[in-house]
Amino acid sequence: MEDWKVLLVDDEEDFVSTLAERLNLRGIPTSIATTGEDALRLVAADAPQIVVLDVMMPGMSGLEVLQRLRADFPQIPVLLLSGIGSTQDTELGMRLGAVDFLMKPLQIEQLIGKMSAAVTKAPGGVRE
Repeated sequence: MEDWKVLLVDDEEDFVSTLAERLNLRGIPTSIATTGEDALRLVAADAPQIVVLDVMMPGMSGLEVLQRLRADFPQIPVLLLSGIGSTQDTELGMRLGAVDFLMKPLQIEQLIGKMSAAVTKAPGGVRE
């Protein structure tokens, strides 16, 4: 896992900072974006192996970011996060190309397992 890096995108700064710290402590290099626009800039500058993306954000929503990522960086797997259990968002996100959908609050080991599976399956994915 130390061969890949994660981009966490969530407008809840405390949540995303804590999650990044927990992943970093497990040897998973992690970057943070708190807006969709920042996420797209970070991906363009230094593409991560996976993006973990909140669905509900002010401004550019997670689903809008997902659409842009699929158009410009189709090789990067995207996991969607939501604190609100909307089956419509889940279905739309999966149709738009997300590899999986997780509900907050997260279990860190579940997140790591989903990220590992997604990165391994991605074209040119890292093999552990």
